[in-house]
Amino acid sequence: MKRIITLIHALFLCSISFAQQNPDAVKYAATITQDDLKENLSIIASDAMEGRETGKRGQKMAAAFIAAYFEDLGLKGPVSGSYYQPVPLFTTSAPVVSLKAGTTELTADEFIFLGSGQTAGEMTLPLVFAGKGSDAELEKLDVNGKAVLVLWEANASLRNNPVLTNLRKKGAKIIFGAVEKKEEFTRLSSMARRFMGGGLSLEKPESGNISGAIVVTAEAAGKFFNTTYDKLNKAAADKKVSKVKPASVAYSIAQTVSEVRSENILGFLEGTDKKDEVVVVTAHYDHIGISTRGEGDKINNGADDDGSGTVGVLAIAKAFVQAKKEGKGPRRSILFMTVTGEEKGLLGSAYYSEHPIFPLDKTVVDLNIDMIGRRDPAHKDSAPYVYVIGSDRLSSELHTLSEATNKTYSNLAFDYLYNAEDHPDRIYYRSDHWNFAKKNIPIIFYFDGVHEDYHRPSDEVDKIEFDLLALRTKNVFHVAWEIANRENRLVVDKK
Repeated sequence: MKRIITLIHALFLCSISFAQQNPDAVKYAATITQDDLKENLSIIASDAMEGRETGKRGQKMAAAFIAAYFEDLGLKGPVSGSYYQPVPLFTTSAPVVSLKAGTTELTADEFIFLGSGQTAGEMTLPLVFAGKGSDAELEKLDVNGKAVLVLWEANASLRNNPVLTNLRKKGAKIIFGAVEKKEEFTRLSSMARRFMGGGLSLEKPESGNISGAIVVTAEAAGKFFNTTYDKLNKAAADKKVSKVKPASVAYSIAQTVSEVRSENILGFLEGTDKKDEVVVVTAHYDHIGISTRGEGDKINNGADDDGSGTVGVLAIAKAFVQAKKEGKGPRRSILFMTVTGEEKGLLGSAYYSEHPIFPLDKTVVDLNIDMIGRRDPAHKDSAPYVYVIGSDRLSSELHTLSEATNKTYSNLAFDYLYNAEDHPDRIYYRSDHWNFAKKNIPIIFYFDGVHEDYHRPSDEVDKIEFDLLALRTKNVFHVAWEIANRENRLVVDKK
């Protein structure tokens, strides 16, 4: 009984000490100031950076600024002495596509290619109808080495789309998505025209290796199977997908491929007694560059997306460096990483996750900051808030620590709207933390929501709320401080 009482008492004291502010953490968090954040953001999101598009001059200039900043702090360059981790990428020209339903050639207004890759001339394949691509439907079908047509859900995304992922795993050679509504096809066509060509990927497209999908109209879907879209839809609803007789499709896709070079920028602060374990703090410093249409200002400065997260990382790095100079840790090492290519498909973080500078099994957490300088319309008049995403997905301990740290130091209103697993926007999969979460590394994603200036030239520095940016940045610092200095590393208790 005495041992139990002693244990309870120890746990009580531990909880009390955590609930009390650590004076060192408070002291170094105070180095994160509105003036510093504004000074750095005024450079990162200036017109001179030309929108920081991946692989372009402005992105290179921003990279040089961040690397110089890390050097001035005295952080180590962990890539063989350099702050630059090269990220080789490939870009493709606008595709030239031809498509036949049987022997009937479809016109350009009946399909749109949302993907990349090329074929070695014309390919002819059997075409299978897979309904909506559910597991139950695919159980009765052999799609390996074949073309597959599915009924495309309205507003479905190509990125991390579970239907497309599953079909590729089962060996589908090429995927067609049929949309029912004309306006949905028009929306996708418009999007495709905006981004046609110039897309980037980590892998060089090879002949016959097609990513993405070809979206077709409802009428074109009917032509493929010599029927109508409504009848295909009814077959799916009646669970009679396997009864639809296979057809054939012929297609060719031609694109020119060239290499683009970009870089992640890494600064490393070595820990003390637990230096082999690494806490990672990330933000993406790229943006979408200069618009080709419209009048007036065409430079997408990306002050919030993600200039705010980038300067947040710089400020947190500065605070930890000052703490170390004064003999205050951290116990674990910290990697400050600004990544490239987020806007092109999370490419920089994906490259790091496959070519890590530090072992992933020694990587304790990724705290990812992507847009923390503004408010969204839902919080126009609210108390200071931030969307917190993913804290409980892999480690319940991380979630508890995050909540307790916030209550002790920042008292932000945490909004978990986008953390819902069934939220249609799938924000959990749409920033750089995802490439760590895929490797079973606990993450937290900090986000301010989507506002009216998202991906527009009007995302300017003068619209940033620097008091709110500073408060959110300090919150991330305090979480990093707790994780870097606690006795035990976070436990991963979820998959």
